[in-house]
Amino acid sequence: MNRKQLWLMVSVVTAAVALLSACTGSDDEAGPESSPSASGFAAKSANPMSERAATVEKVKSAVESRLSVHEERFGSGGNSLCSTASSKMFTQECGVAAKATSEDASFALTQISGRDGFATLRSVAEKVEKAAVTYQELGCATNPTEAATRHACLEPAAVLAQGFPDLRDGANLGLAGK
Repeated sequence: MNRKQLWLMVSVVTAAVALLSACTGSDDEAGPESSPSASGFAAKSANPMSERAATVEKVKSAVESRLSVHEERFGSGGNSLCSTASSKMFTQECGVAAKATSEDASFALTQISGRDGFATLRSVAEKVEKAAVTYQELGCATNPTEAATRHACLEPAAVLAQGFPDLRDGANLGLAGK
C-alpha cells in the first residue's frame, strides 16, 4: 500500500468516526453542532406536556384530599351509609353523606372546568351530582313509606355509595388524559 492510499483510508475512517459520533452523541450534553432552533423546539414541545402533567397532578391531589376526609367519615361502596344494603340508606345520615359526596363532585367539576383530559372525572362528577339531587328530590333521607319511592331511591343511593371511589378513579384517569 502506498502512502497516498494509506492517507485516503485514514481520512475516510476519521470522517466516518466523526460522523457517527456526532449522530450518536450523549443526550446529556449538546454538541457544538446542535442547532438552537432544534433544541428550542424540543424544549417548547416538552414544556406543555410537563405543565399539563403538573396541572393534572394538582387537580388529582386537591380532589383526593377532599375525598379522603369524607370517605373516612361516611364510608364508601358496601361500607357507605348510602349503600343499598345499609340500614342508614333512608336516614338523614345518608342525606348528609349524599350532600358531602355531591360537594366533592362539584369541587372536582370546578377544578377541571375549562381543562381537557378529564372526561371520566367530569362524567362521574356529573352523575354523582345528579344522583344527589334525585336522592333529595325523592325524599330518600326521610324514610319514605311508599314502595315505589323506596325503590326509586335505590339507584341514586348506589351511585352515591360508590361516589368517592369513582371520583378518585376519575381523578387518577386524568393522569392518562381520560
